[in-house]
Amino acid sequence: MADAGFDYLIVGAGFAGSVLAERLAAGLNKRVLIIDRRPHIGGNAYDHYNDEGILIHRYGPHIFHTNAQRIVDYLSRFTQWRPYEHRVLAHVDDNLVPIPINLTTINRLYGLGLDEAGAAEFLAARAEPVADIRTSEDVVINQVGRELYEKFFRGYTRKQWGLDPSQLDKSVTSRVPTRTNADDRYFQDEFQRMPLHGYTRMFENMLDHPNIKIMLNADFAEIRKEISYRHLIYSGPIDEFFDYRYGKLPYRSLAFRHETVDVPQFQPVGVVNYPDEAIAYTRITEYKHLTGQTHARTALTYEFPSAEGDPYYPVPRAENAELYRKYQALAEARQNVTFVGRLATYRYYNMDQVVGQALAIFNKLAEAETGVAPPIELARAGSSY
Repeated sequence: MADAGFDYLIVGAGFAGSVLAERLAAGLNKRVLIIDRRPHIGGNAYDHYNDEGILIHRYGPHIFHTNAQRIVDYLSRFTQWRPYEHRVLAHVDDNLVPIPINLTTINRLYGLGLDEAGAAEFLAARAEPVADIRTSEDVVINQVGRELYEKFFRGYTRKQWGLDPSQLDKSVTSRVPTRTNADDRYFQDEFQRMPLHGYTRMFENMLDHPNIKIMLNADFAEIRKEISYRHLIYSGPIDEFFDYRYGKLPYRSLAFRHETVDVPQFQPVGVVNYPDEAIAYTRITEYKHLTGQTHARTALTYEFPSAEGDPYYPVPRAENAELYRKYQALAEARQNVTFVGRLATYRYYNMDQVVGQALAIFNKLAEAETGVAPPIELARAGSSY
């Protein structure tokens, strides 16, 4: 490849890489090459129309939610939004009941007619206080007791992570609240929307700048010596970057089975969880709930957790965090390399958190380039989507 003289080479065209590419190109007039080993932009948020013309998420459902207005303002330059509040049901004891556990869950599962105060008493009577909460099992049993833990969490977690909740850090189940009211929304963030025309269109708008060049089906290890650049931004697996010097960081992967069925609607909500370990998949997603699309048929995705495949979720255990810190020390010693995103920092992030991290890193890079820290709201001239 001829010397293109890029200011920045960005590895990974997901949220972290794409936000930084846009900001550096539009905000600082830098020449940016962004590459991805996959044949598309958008990372795991990539969506596309299947053969039947139904918009699906190739790598499982991505639901955008945030309480950060600055993140909304930034992304709104590249997409319009449609309202969507995510609701999830769990298939438990031949019932479909809301998850997170709420008033409706308890009443439907046990044939009761409790009010909010009664639900609080019900859960308190079953909770088994844990003095030192360290594991995911501790979190749930402390809140709702062992019976509900067994029904909703143990099997699902064992399938998802390949480990018992007693072997996982408390952060895994701490993300799922328990409610005593009838609020059945999965998230309670102030802003809950979906990109009106999909995530891929949003990424296309974000990367549509004359200073940005895109190279797909490109492996960094194969092309790194063929490209001239001043600064590298890396959002791939950090252990891979350092040739697995200390061994591989454990990740959990996913396999997906996409189907189209001859009914307008298959299930009452976008996602139904299946905690039963006898069922191989963890959940079924029906995308028309998410997208609002009208179609005579409907598209589904079955998710099967796996120990092999693309890295999706860092496995939250103390020994893995210690291994990551060794790689982090190597990263901090590298000059002109910035590590960003889930895989490069071995941490689970929601989409809005990745955007926030990328914007914060841009501010640091901009200050290093200009000596002045720009405001987060630095606008892209002429952008209006």
